Amino acid sequence: MKRSIFLFGFLFTASLLFSVVTLHAQQHPPFWKDIQAFKKQDSIAPPPKNAILFIGSSSFTNWKDVQDYFPGYTIINRGFGGSTLPDLIRYADDVIFPYQPKQIVIYCGDNDLASSKSITADSVLARFKTLYGMIRSELGKKVNVVYVAIKPSISRKHLMPEMEEANALIQDFLNKEKNTAFADVYHKMLDENGQPMPDIFLADNLHMNAKGYAIWQKILQPLLIKK
Repeated sequence: MKRSIFLFGFLFTASLLFSVVTLHAQQHPPFWKDIQAFKKQDSIAPPPKNAILFIGSSSFTNWKDVQDYFPGYTIINRGFGGSTLPDLIRYADDVIFPYQPKQIVIYCGDNDLASSKSITADSVLARFKTLYGMIRSELGKKVNVVYVAIKPSISRKHLMPEMEEANALIQDFLNKEKNTAFADVYHKMLDENGQPMPDIFLADNLHMNAKGYAIWQKILQPLLIKK
């Protein structure tokens, strides 16, 4: 009898603990752990102000040697994989504004389109304009903003029409804004048949290898602020 009571109590406690842990985990929004890791990293080695901030999704997350591609520039890479524009908006107070960068390079929108059929090119533009408005409101007009075009990829070829439209809408918007630039990596990643180059991607046909990043380097280099 005592053994049964003890077993019941143990199982009840374990179940309660599991529920508490699960509830606690559910209370955190997506990518919360990534953001906390950035904060811990910053507390140990505070990054310099007036640097160039790369912010966005996994194409930046995986560019771990980005600093080597741009010697002479101070790069802070705060890409977190799988993120969408609403995620950048959610964490702007954590991984954008505190760095007080002189330039912000944004790659995001790819995952937005892939997340749901209801997300259109207009949706991506609206989300970007929200993020852009927050940057201007918080950091002013002096900070330079570069948007890297949504890249084409083999695994997401079905989204290419929406990608092209979203890129065109954002480029048109930025053309009317001061101190901005649009980095058109999209067309440079296509072959002579207008398809994504097969040799610039990893095995997943979504993320880039060094050849892909070399294309990005050539396009971004002239747009980065050195002084």
